[in-house]
Amino acid sequence: MKKITARTQDVERAAFFGIDVPFMRHIGLLAERLEPGLARTRLPLQEELLNSRGDVHGGTLMSALDFTLSAAARSHDPLATGVITVEMSTHFLGAARTDLVFEASTIRRGSRIVFCEGEARDEHGNAVCVARATFKLVHMSTRAQAGLSAGAPQAELPLP
Repeated sequence: MKKITARTQDVERAAFFGIDVPFMRHIGLLAERLEPGLARTRLPLQEELLNSRGDVHGGTLMSALDFTLSAAARSHDPLATGVITVEMSTHFLGAARTDLVFEASTIRRGSRIVFCEGEARDEHGNAVCVARATFKLVHMSTRAQAGLSAGAPQAELPLP
């Protein structure tokens, strides 16, 4: 097991647009770009992420899309805003057998709810999966004031 020190943990947190997401680190997702309304990540192909047919497992695609969509949802203020996935619909368009790039954008952002859409493309530029999701915004300083840890339920914390 990898030894986590304060220094390596800080680097890893920065790698996920300012937050620590152990599962994304586990699957090898790489954060590439974040700007207001847009997020892009990359997933190198790994044998552990494949299904019995040798394609990237659908759960892997959905997990990476959920993270990338959520990053777009909080991209207007990524260090002070967290999100809770309210709903996500996913459509699988083809088999994924290469490294993948995930891009997500904000469709509309309100004061408490954000709507996003995104896609996964293979190294040839083919769309293999698309998704839309709705997120509830959670102000991170509210969580800290309430004394909640990163893994604690967030649903009862309103934005100020």
